[in-house]
Amino acid sequence: MAKCKAKILVVDDNNGIRAALKMLLPMTFNQVELIPSPKELISRLADFMPDVVLLDMNFHTDINTGNEGLYWLSEIKKRCPEVEVVLFTAYADISLAVEGMKRGAFDFIVKPWENDKLLDTLKAAYEHRSKQLKASGTSVPSTPVKMMWGNGRAMNLIRKTLDKTAPTDATILITGENGTGKDILAGEIHRMSARSQKPMVCVDAGALTETLFESELFGHVKGAFTDAHMDHTGKFEQANGGTLFLDEIGNIPLHLQAKLLRVLQNRAVTKVGDTRSVPIDIRLICATNKDLESMVRSGEFREDLYYRINTMHIHLPALRERQDEIVPLAEMFAEKYAARYHRDVKGLDDSAKEKLKTHRWNGNIRELQNCIEKAVILSEGNELTGEDIMLNIGQSLHEDISSSGEETLEMAEERAIRAAMNRFSGNLSMVAKSLDISRPTLYAKLKKYNI
Repeated sequence: MAKCKAKILVVDDNNGIRAALKMLLPMTFNQVELIPSPKELISRLADFMPDVVLLDMNFHTDINTGNEGLYWLSEIKKRCPEVEVVLFTAYADISLAVEGMKRGAFDFIVKPWENDKLLDTLKAAYEHRSKQLKASGTSVPSTPVKMMWGNGRAMNLIRKTLDKTAPTDATILITGENGTGKDILAGEIHRMSARSQKPMVCVDAGALTETLFESELFGHVKGAFTDAHMDHTGKFEQANGGTLFLDEIGNIPLHLQAKLLRVLQNRAVTKVGDTRSVPIDIRLICATNKDLESMVRSGEFREDLYYRINTMHIHLPALRERQDEIVPLAEMFAEKYAARYHRDVKGLDDSAKEKLKTHRWNGNIRELQNCIEKAVILSEGNELTGEDIMLNIGQSLHEDISSSGEETLEMAEERAIRAAMNRFSGNLSMVAKSLDISRPTLYAKLKKYNI
């Protein structure tokens, strides 16, 4: 049998593994090189010009990245994006390998490996690279994620509302739990508007630090502050003529809300360090998982700003209230990730569908998407089964708490954050102070735990 023409570069610091692969791989592939350290990787990429790199996930070097495999994967993709990378990992690091595939790896192999599976995976990586090189070379523009409407009464009412409001310039406030798809709905509104050919600029308002708030939104001129080495155009100006989407607007501190309100009232921005006002023409869409009316009553959100952003209000129901959408969404995600990760997954069997329908989905569509992505990556068959669907304990529709009685560090952290949020009525500054963490750190954890 003729050898595969692929050039394989192996990077692994284990002498025994390199010795085994030195005997195995040359029987199948024309050219194979093995190196013990990723420090030689960049030079070997240039000299050997491999088709596929088999990359170990962990090395004993002084690279301080949190995980060296992910670091060297990014270096390969940055310098040689056409080279396919197969990750070599221990069973305990599968989650890291999954993250690696999200970052561009072709596949992963778990140690100890099966020879046939290893060879088949390397061949598949080479064949995929060959097909890519034979293509025209022009990249297909990514299409925006479309809304999955379903047939429920609530979503039908929202769709009818959008048919009337999206073509206008009315300011829209979208509310709903984390993960319900508020950002996707905002994109759908922009797509349906008269501004669809103009830019849509998205801002995670809750992640903006107080010191950068004005600079990021309104811009700054050179010399306005220490690190202002050149003029910077803010998000409002970037969105001029199009749509500005302010996500997590409920997390903006009270004293900064006044500055935002002034710009919205005047329809003009003044860059930090400048005296000239620049007129802006935008369609504003805002989103939050907060109860802004309650925040207005408690003095945490300006009433005048609330009415300014709330010309039209659309509330996205939680996924558990949209039962008819769960399986169709899961099938759509399965098709998407099967194509991305080169898996022969055609759909879901009845056990998988039933398991999905009885889960509570506290993380909503985002949690469902992550669940299906992981299932597709780890699945061995051409149909996702109930065993492939790995769900968080204690989130079934009939069971809200774990029966194990054991609490992990993450569970304790989530419980502490939720308790602090209740104690301080969602005041993020007070919550962060009580937990002795920064606001950006708190914001990241709120997203992590879908709070």
